[in-house]
Amino acid sequence: MSIIQQHTQATLSDAWRTINIDALTEDSSVNFDVSTLHPPLPEISEADARAINGQVRQLLRGGDAEGALRGCLEMPVYAGSEAAKETHLHTVIEVLQSIKASEMTPMLQRIYGQPGGSECLDVLIKYLYKGMGATSASSDGSGRTTPARAMTPQATGFSQVSQRPMAANESTGSAMSVLLSWHEKVVEVAGLGCIGRVMTDFRRV
Repeated sequence: MSIIQQHTQATLSDAWRTINIDALTEDSSVNFDVSTLHPPLPEISEADARAINGQVRQLLRGGDAEGALRGCLEMPVYAGSEAAKETHLHTVIEVLQSIKASEMTPMLQRIYGQPGGSECLDVLIKYLYKGMGATSASSDGSGRTTPARAMTPQATGFSQVSQRPMAANESTGSAMSVLLSWHEKVVEVAGLGCIGRVMTDFRRV
């Protein structure tokens, strides 16, 4: 037997397929905990979401719509039950529909200019997209009612609420129009970058 035949018989096998090359690579994800890339998010219960709703309503009753908006955007529900997420979505929508169209841009500019303002507007974009999805789901004829409830404001005692397009007696098209108006204003203030950041963010409201 030639030396070539001996070498072939000794080395040609399927053993090489069992070698984990990634484990031998220093920069491979196998060698470190990838969960550290996604730090744990605080768990927010439905009760917590309702408590935030109560605080936001107090600010609205006091005439501090900007404080109410920033308050609910600084506490997004990333980790929580669907009920908690729906409750907070309702809170954000309730604040948005209580703000006059002429106040949108100046308010967004003030929030954006404050520390953490960019993150707040990114969160707002997330809730606008979630609200648009809820509006679409409530009008697709599938019989699903949960998203529709999220888009129906509760009575808050504010006279301007019944005058806004997102009041309970308004159509789904009007609700979508308000969300699109806010989306337009946010992009004008924060730029198109906010859309890219939201699309690539692993955190979902």
